[in-house]
Parts: sequence; structure tokens; C-alpha cells
Amino acid sequence: MAHTKTGAVCKPNILRRFARDRRGVSAVEFALVAPIMIALYFGVVEVSEGVSADRKVSLTAATLANLTAQVATISSSDMTNILDASSAVISPYDKTKLKITITCISIDSTKKATAKWSVTRNGTASSGTMTLPSALAVAGTQLVLAEVSYAYTPTVGSNITGTINLSDKMYMSPRVTAPTYGTTACT
Repeated sequence: MAHTKTGAVCKPNILRRFARDRRGVSAVEFALVAPIMIALYFGVVEVSEGVSADRKVSLTAATLANLTAQVATISSSDMTNILDASSAVISPYDKTKLKITITCISIDSTKKATAKWSVTRNGTASSGTMTLPSALAVAGTQLVLAEVSYAYTPTVGSNITGTINLSDKMYMSPRVTAPTYGTTACT
């Protein structure tokens, strides 16, 4: 070892020893990689939760359309049961953030679609002329339209994305006959 007059080790030797020293490399690597891995984990969890909520919205729309299309006459208590059963599908998510609307649409001989009746929970009921996809506008038929939207707030990333509005709608042909709600026919 090279010594100076005062007995201190030369700086080049200290630098060489420091460069060869491997103690603590794992801790340094972990400190560099850990934040990235933790962020990736939370990101995957958030995406999975969002996809799950979106799937529940689609299932809720399918349930609402399916239950309504099965019956010929719907009373107020029947409609409450249909809306309650459809809302239960969104569980374990908060159903107070759910908006559901069911509409019976009649299509006349000129293919003009009109909402004959519409019932909603936390949403806006449809009325008047409706716009349909051209493939569904069959003259002289009726359709049941279920519309569902859900205000999804991510658990961790809400300050980045805010609330995300997930929505879906489903058209279904009545199974037996166009459903009558109360005294309002869909024909």
C-alpha cells in the first residue's frame, strides 16, 4: 500500500477497493426495482377491478333485458322485482352508483321506432322517437332495450383517472309478446 508522509492511504486505492466491494448490491438493486414492481402490482389490480366492474355492467344489462322480455304483462311490483334482481348482479360493487333503464320500443311499418314505455332507477327514462341500429329496425316488431351505466371509481388510481363511467345496452326481442307495463301496451 502506498502511504503518504502522514500515513493516509492514497485515494486511488480507496476507489479501487470501493469498486470491488459487492456488499449491499442486492439492497441497492431492490431499492431501485421495488417502486416499479409495487406500481406494476397496483396497476394490474386496478385494471382487473375495472374489467370486473365493466363485466358486471354488461351482465346487469343482459339480466334486465332478459327478465323483461320473458313476461307479457308487468305490474309495478313485478317491475320493482325486475329492477331489484338486475341491480343485485352488480354486487359486490355499490349499487347506488348504478343507473338502469328499461324501455319497450315499437317499430311501425315505416321502421320508425318509438318508446312506448320506459322505467328507470337513478337514470333518465326514454320517450319519443328512438334511434336504432339499422339491422334491428324491422317493421312491425317490438324490442326491449336495457341501458345500464355505473360510475366506477378506482381504489388506488382515482386521483389519476377520476370516476370512470362504464355503460352497456342490450336490445332483446320479447319472447312471448311485447310486454305491457301497467296499462301501457308496447304495440
